[in-house]
Amino acid sequence: MPEKSLPTFLAAHPNTVLVEIADARGSTPRDAGTVMLVSQADIWGTIGGGRLEFLAIDNARAMLSGSGQAVMEVPLGPEIGQCCGGRTRLAFSPLTPAIAERLKERLLKEERQHPSVFLFGAGHVGLALAQALRPLPLSVTVVETRQEALQDLPPDVARRCVAMPEAVVAEIPPGGAVVMLTHDHALDFLIAREALSRTDLAYVGMIGSQTKRATFAGWLKREGLDKSLIDRLVLPIGGSSVRDKRPAVIAALVAAELLTLLS
Repeated sequence: MPEKSLPTFLAAHPNTVLVEIADARGSTPRDAGTVMLVSQADIWGTIGGGRLEFLAIDNARAMLSGSGQAVMEVPLGPEIGQCCGGRTRLAFSPLTPAIAERLKERLLKEERQHPSVFLFGAGHVGLALAQALRPLPLSVTVVETRQEALQDLPPDVARRCVAMPEAVVAEIPPGGAVVMLTHDHALDFLIAREALSRTDLAYVGMIGSQTKRATFAGWLKREGLDKSLIDRLVLPIGGSSVRDKRPAVIAALVAAELLTLLS
């Protein structure tokens, strides 16, 4: 089940403790600055799971009940049943409106820094890929020519319904990614032409086969375009190590491909 948004969690749990990794030395499950919110009935976020997180939850709930520690030094070794070998300092603060606002601003700033991924096409694979990318540190937008195709997207995924998807390519921030998954090969080629004309995109990928790749190469030649453009096109997407055409599998492979290049 997807994690609740921060505003949704705070609305449901006004009495909450902020747990933050204040310091992380050696091998630790999460880095300094990672946060988690703990109420008496629920949690939001994670500081790495395992015994460390259980100890943090117990202390946060003790703080909500009037006791608990403001700081915990936790060695991640046999003492708590973990074998990371590092050491973590946790800081605990009752969540005031001012702290909550700062946390919202921080998360919004982080989201704005996420690399942009534009998915062109909301068919079976497009929908599966949007779902796979949704929890990752990426800013995802789905572009379609068919309004009805966008209806099954998760509600928090950005979407655009436009008559000429290829024109949207110019709006993608530098360092972003284009993934072409439309129902029309000619439309894929038009989008690819615009994407490959830019040299500041980190990834340009198209769903298809080696046959489609050869067809695109022929199209470049007929259009009088530089045939070397195809060297920057990932086609097929998702690699060749797993030969499975189910949308969810393709989505998982492409998500890993994107995360490797963009993170």
